[in-house]
Amino acid sequence: MKALIARSYGPLKDLEFAEVPAPVPGPGQLLVRLQATSLNAVDKVLITGAMRDALPVRHPFVPGVDVSGVVEAVGADVTRFSAGDAVIAWNSVTAGALAEYIVIDDAPSVALRPAGLTPAQGAALPTGALTAAALLDPVRAEAGGSVLIVGAAGGVGSFTVQLAKEAGLTVLATGRADDEPFLSRLGADHVLDYRRVDVAQEAHRLVDGGVCAVIDLANAGPALATTAAAAKVGGQLVSPLGGPAAFDRGVTAVYTGTRPLEGRLAELAGKAADGRLSVEIDSDYPFGQADQALVDFAAKHVRGKVTVTF
Repeated sequence: MKALIARSYGPLKDLEFAEVPAPVPGPGQLLVRLQATSLNAVDKVLITGAMRDALPVRHPFVPGVDVSGVVEAVGADVTRFSAGDAVIAWNSVTAGALAEYIVIDDAPSVALRPAGLTPAQGAALPTGALTAAALLDPVRAEAGGSVLIVGAAGGVGSFTVQLAKEAGLTVLATGRADDEPFLSRLGADHVLDYRRVDVAQEAHRLVDGGVCAVIDLANAGPALATTAAAAKVGGQLVSPLGGPAAFDRGVTAVYTGTRPLEGRLAELAGKAADGRLSVEIDSDYPFGQADQALVDFAAKHVRGKVTVTF
């Protein structure tokens, strides 16, 4: 089968297409013929080896963690799915979705793709929407509270804005000036141009005393203190990237990842299929241009998701 591979750690431009052996499903696994996948920041990390000590991969390495396709065959003990089912899945750092076929485990990270979703829309959901939902899980703010979402226009942020609004929160979202129509359409009550204003100061101007929680998708480590300053005394900072345990003024930190809780991906897919959750696709590339898609994805400002269709 044809796959996009990295033969060793290195720059994105060194990716190449190659013929590799087709995978075979074992017990508890599904063989899926890919129809689409989407790109994520972790793809670059895994390809370049930027975090090879924490997230090592074996070469030749096939990137791609989001799966949208059709089940070709199932291994022993699989009862939830059968050949012909359209599915979506999050494949974690196991990756492998930039190939014609992939084997995935029958796990909570797999769900049927509703008829109302295109393959590309299905591919855009798993990492982005599952991560967004996990970011909101620990937020203590109840309906009527407020949240600042930093890095709101991207693949995770676009879902986080919508889910926060659905939860009844007042949403402050950072972006560029030209992101305002996009973010407002998704539900942001206020869009803060991070290139023109001090985000923390502006958050305090808009919400007296500061927001209940800050969800920062852009910064990591000590840099999080800058946006944690937007939270109220005793508020929260939530991030998927890691950093200090706490900040000034009693602001506590919670660090989350992509969490495929039982039934969650199916629930999110249902919301997307019936229009309650908008799946924003910035651009779509054919599989034969997947190498260029990754180079472009790493270089440009993206609104929503970048997908690759087979």
